[in-house]
Amino acid sequence: MTEPLTETICAVATASGRAGVGVVRLSGPRALEIIHRLTGIRPVPRHAHYVTLKRAVDASVLDDGIVLYFPGPHSYTGEDVIEWQGHGNPVLLDEAVSEMTRAGATTARPGEFTERAFLNGRMDLAQAEAVADLIEAGSSQAANAARRSLTGAFSRRVDAFVEHLIHLRMYIEAALDFPEEEIDFLSDTRLRDQLADLRAELDDLLSRTGEGVRLREGLQLVIVGRPNAGKSSLLNELAGESRAIVTEIAGTTRDVLRAEIDLDGLPVHVIDTAGLRESDDPIEQEGIRRAWAEIERSDLILLVIDATQGHSAEDEATLASLPDKPRLTVLNKIDLTGEPASSRVEADTLRLSARTGAGVATLRHELRQLAGLSERTEDPFIARRRHLEALESSRQDLEEAARSLIDLGAGELAAESLRRAQAAMEAITGRYTADDLLGEIFGSFCIGK
Repeated sequence: MTEPLTETICAVATASGRAGVGVVRLSGPRALEIIHRLTGIRPVPRHAHYVTLKRAVDASVLDDGIVLYFPGPHSYTGEDVIEWQGHGNPVLLDEAVSEMTRAGATTARPGEFTERAFLNGRMDLAQAEAVADLIEAGSSQAANAARRSLTGAFSRRVDAFVEHLIHLRMYIEAALDFPEEEIDFLSDTRLRDQLADLRAELDDLLSRTGEGVRLREGLQLVIVGRPNAGKSSLLNELAGESRAIVTEIAGTTRDVLRAEIDLDGLPVHVIDTAGLRESDDPIEQEGIRRAWAEIERSDLILLVIDATQGHSAEDEATLASLPDKPRLTVLNKIDLTGEPASSRVEADTLRLSARTGAGVATLRHELRQLAGLSERTEDPFIARRRHLEALESSRQDLEEAARSLIDLGAGELAAESLRRAQAAMEAITGRYTADDLLGEIFGSFCIGK
């Protein structure tokens, strides 16, 4: 049980400019006392009060605005929360915060409001992380996925899995506690079936979580190929605007160019690189070196080939040198060859024209497939890499439990593996979480959340 928090915190939650509205929030046991001291009113729960905020030193008016009161435990943090809505002038907002701190509040740390919501049981850790993910979402699909996680869609999947895991642990440990029974409970086929069901359930959750991580973090796509193959034109077509200089002169792109695109809801960081070839030009050599560095860091690789020239020995050498990552070969400039655009991928190759846009829709669809985003009917949820690591750890523990139970008949080892699997899963929602992890998670939030 978490000890009650005795300190009252305050912070500017939003500031929408000098002509807009600014908000300062107070949370904690002295929130009502502080706002009464500065406004002279005792607000009614969930009612808007038009008041003047006064300076404590001389009772002069600082600002006028609206006060709202949300009593705990039915508030965002689970504590008494006061929201002051004043003018958006940053000077006035900073002075309002200063008056509240002089009256007894403490300036909130980044993420402290959401951290208190977690500590007070208003949300679990995965939901708390989804608050920051919703604020930082780079696409509408990522924002919708973050909202699903915030409402508990991801947590419910995790909790249901943990519940099934606990039932299996109870069965195995009960069999170990009563060895004198004539029935060999550990050889029961239902036990093995339950373990197989858990592994299948976790595999599906791993797949869904991987998609959620990609929605949150986006995908790094690097475009490579010989000079003048049309890499920059393809970057511009994918971005929907002119980001790179395009000329007929080979070697125009000397450095790495970047663009952020929304690939049907998936944030993609597209990187256009210098043409890969042998060169005596030291500037071009540096561009090629940087290109290979980006290739190593990428999630997906697009090799662009000039369709008017076809595959060359250099292209084959580039293909052989690429790291073992998802990749696609693009035959560009079909507007010059008269070939039709591809409607689907054939032998990991697409035909398109970056100049006319023919075949680019097929490329966008294929990139989503290569990113591992399935065409599911249900809505996705947002997830973080630590969630994926916890699930992978739990999956390894389940595999060890299966080997211990089926191959060795060692119930004690199986029970211990299942205990570790449960701990890994509970770290996702915060039922079992180290304090240093909490500091890392909430420290990444913005002030006022």
